[in-house]
Amino acid sequence: MSVFEYDPPERFVAGTVGQPGERTFFLQAAASGRVTSAVVEKAQVSALAERIEELLEEVRQRFGEPLESGEAAEQDDGPLEQPIEEDFRVGTLALAWDAESSRVIIEAQQIDESEDESESEGESESDEDVAVFAEDVPEGRDVLRVHLTAEAARAFAGRAMKVVAAGRPNCPLCGQPLDPEGHICPRQNGYKPGGM
Repeated sequence: MSVFEYDPPERFVAGTVGQPGERTFFLQAAASGRVTSAVVEKAQVSALAERIEELLEEVRQRFGEPLESGEAAEQDDGPLEQPIEEDFRVGTLALAWDAESSRVIIEAQQIDESEDESESEGESESDEDVAVFAEDVPEGRDVLRVHLTAEAARAFAGRAMKVVAAGRPNCPLCGQPLDPEGHICPRQNGYKPGGM
C-alpha cells in the first residue's frame, strides 16, 4: 500500500485519454517532480465536482465569507502530464473540509476486488460515488490524498465538469450518449418521428 500525499499539489486535475465514447478518465496530482495518475469513472468525476461545489457552499454558509477572500485560482486547461502511467484504479472517493487549515481534502482509494465485481454486475451506486472522508486507510490499498484551497478546489470542479461535458453529445429524445456507429433510441420505438 502506498499513500500519495500532496499538501498542496502544484497541479491537481481531471483529464481524459482517448476519443469520446472510449475515453479513460484520470485524476492526476503533481508536485516536486512526482506525478500520480489514478483511473476513475466518468460518473465519479462528475459526482466529485458536484460534491465539491456542495461542500464549499455548506462551508460558506457555516463559516461566512472568508472563502471569498483571496484570488481565484487560475483555470488549468492544459493536458495531463506525460507520460501517463496508471498508478491505480479508484474505487472510493472521499471528500472533507479541514477547518484548521481551511483546505478541501480529496482522497481517492484504490478499488478492491469486491467493488470491481459488483460494478461488473451493474450495481453502480452513483449517489455514493463520493463517500464521507475517513482517517483510516484500508489496508493493502493505494490512496491519493490531495489538500486544496477553496479556490483551487473550485477550479478543479470547473475543469472536471468541462471534461465530463466534452464527451459524446446526448440524444435529444432519450438523453443517452450518441454513438458514432449508430444509436438505438428507446424513445423512437422502431420508427422515426416525422420531420426528423
